[in-house]
Amino acid sequence: MTRMRSPRSSGSGTRDPVWDASHSSGSSVSSAGSGSSATGSGRSRVRSAVRAIGSCFGSPRAADHHHHHILLEEEEQQQLDSPSRTPSVNIHGSERKRSGKRLYVSRLNPSSKGSGDRTFTMADIQKATKNFSPSLAIGQGGFGTVYKGKLDDGTIVAIKRAKKNDNEGHLNSDFKREIQTMSLIEHLNLVKFLGYLEHGDEKIIVIDYVPNGTLREHLDCLHGNPLDLAARLDIAIDIAHAVTYLHMYTDHPIIHRDIKSSNILLTENLRAKVADFGFARLGSSENEFTHVSTQVKGTAGYLDPDYLQTYQLTEKSDVYSFGVLLVEMVTGRRPIEPKRESKERVTVKWAMKNFVEGNVEQTIDPNLPPNAAANFAVEKILELALQCLPPTRQSRPSMKTCAEFLWGIRKDYRELLSSHPLPHSSSLDSAKEEKN
Repeated sequence: MTRMRSPRSSGSGTRDPVWDASHSSGSSVSSAGSGSSATGSGRSRVRSAVRAIGSCFGSPRAADHHHHHILLEEEEQQQLDSPSRTPSVNIHGSERKRSGKRLYVSRLNPSSKGSGDRTFTMADIQKATKNFSPSLAIGQGGFGTVYKGKLDDGTIVAIKRAKKNDNEGHLNSDFKREIQTMSLIEHLNLVKFLGYLEHGDEKIIVIDYVPNGTLREHLDCLHGNPLDLAARLDIAIDIAHAVTYLHMYTDHPIIHRDIKSSNILLTENLRAKVADFGFARLGSSENEFTHVSTQVKGTAGYLDPDYLQTYQLTEKSDVYSFGVLLVEMVTGRRPIEPKRESKERVTVKWAMKNFVEGNVEQTIDPNLPPNAAANFAVEKILELALQCLPPTRQSRPSMKTCAEFLWGIRKDYRELLSSHPLPHSSSLDSAKEEKN
């Protein structure tokens, strides 16, 4: 069950109800079914967004030392190293008053029952992974290697083993940050944290095993049939729900900082779970500060240009990455395609240019069946992506607004689909041949 607290107020003095995106049809950004007028107004802003994408790959300038800056990386490391700074505990997830705010209490006490409460020994880990057998390796990243393992009780888990040659010490910080962050969260669309182990130079994180690979693998059709547009919309909504929870419904805002397709795991039912919290940061609380000042971390192609240039991190940096991800999901292309001709190498630039010129059909993943409903939905998704991609964070919507807008798109898509059914596979193959 998703555990959440009351969201932070919007500043109007009124308290939002517990959020359920199904309460909205997506009108907060613009109506998903409003037709060409909404699209036209969106396109009028596309040029500044398109120009901004290139700045993601420029050199960051020195951070402006504004009085709203908080916690630099060194101070953050002191927090990670200081157990006494962790919040007090209530294992039942009850609410309590603190500084006039109702907060869901974090569960960081090892004696509590819930996320991350299991205890592991090195013998447990070695047995579960058959002594880190290469045949059980299922992933590789900057942190280290991920193994599929089986515990004594039969539970299938994913075991992340950190690299040992960490000369710069950054992996140690990422490890501590990840276990601290994952101890604070629990949501249907977030990978569940089971526990961790530090044993000599071994650093291990144990999480739920999600059996159906990553979103990127599915976009590359590595798991059989390509994802249809309905599944992609469901996945996008799952991701938006998860990130909204991180931003609004935890004790303290959490900025993921690495939203990308390879960090989205899919279940057998194609439900999305956001993973990898090694870059996650605590954001600024309401009525506190406007942003967090920190070293730039993330993945090229998904990085917020505002954050890249100023080192000022906010929840809107995740919104920017989500906009890039939306474009990736409807085009099937990676954010950076170095083997394509120069005008198509940065996928967001290419897609937004086609969007403003009215060539939405040129951007649609060739694995998606061509039909009126799909064309409509892709156009509206690109409209939302456009609103996530302005060069300055103040112009972007919240993740909650993104989720609401996607709900509206999905509703309208289903209605259109019922009146314009998908073609049979034979006609789809013919359409692909004509397009090629």
